[in-house]
Amino acid sequence: MTSHTAPLTSFSTSGLSVTGLSATDVEPLLNIMEKLRDPQTGCPWDKAQTFQTIVPFTLEEAYEVADTIERLAWDELPDELGDLLFQIVFYCQLGKEQGLFDFATVIEKISDKLTRRHPHVFGEKNPQIGDSAQAMKANWEAIKATEREQKAQQVAGETQADTVVSALDNIPRTQPALSRSIKIQQRVARVGFDWAELEPVVAKIHEEIDEVLHEVNQPEQDQAKVQSEMGDLLFAVVNLARHLKVDPEQALRQANLKFERRFRGVEQLASESGKSMQEHTLMELDAYWDQVKATETR
Repeated sequence: MTSHTAPLTSFSTSGLSVTGLSATDVEPLLNIMEKLRDPQTGCPWDKAQTFQTIVPFTLEEAYEVADTIERLAWDELPDELGDLLFQIVFYCQLGKEQGLFDFATVIEKISDKLTRRHPHVFGEKNPQIGDSAQAMKANWEAIKATEREQKAQQVAGETQADTVVSALDNIPRTQPALSRSIKIQQRVARVGFDWAELEPVVAKIHEEIDEVLHEVNQPEQDQAKVQSEMGDLLFAVVNLARHLKVDPEQALRQANLKFERRFRGVEQLASESGKSMQEHTLMELDAYWDQVKATETR
């Protein structure tokens, strides 16, 4: 739980009924948020927040939801989803205070978007789309591309300037780097900027490794160049994951968990030996690692 939820748990609803609610009754939560932001009687922490300061908490809550699902901790999921919902309500309260938008606006926007992007459900069924999930996804992306083009044309009309509609428009820069990389690559692939075969994808990785090592082996190493080449290498690896239909974010999370599990096993074996980790040689620790790995079923 993050610090921003503490004021909510200690807050008295002052007559607001928060029990026996239906799934559609969000008014009590909106009222709680409004009271938390009340200029006179609200919580000092909540009153001090802005759109910008809440963003890190929103990202943290989204990751906590993902972690709960990965752990199959279904009893914890409603609580974590509530924390994530609270973030949305917080943004809506800020928007309401500044005359920008409110919760009803958000509901209206997402309802309109979902209806517009699912014409096969809410409109006349198009036999050309088909019934497969792959066909539906392709149609969804086509609709999104049209929306981006319309938005760019609108901006061009407002600024009276020529605007190039890019396949890369509207990809959030704050999105985690791995998932943003694959989003970029998916977008450019749809307009034909992609390798059709796996061989050049793998060759590119080897090329980027060579470039990293070239910078590392310079007499006077330039850390900025090393970082740049490492970025190119990671981007190339993400491209390989995409071609193999692997989610790189998910794959790396799984790799982290696997390494953590095995390293804890190494620590356990080291403890049972009566020596600290530091008293072992790397060869001994590697032997423990192989021992732990051998006990795993996968």
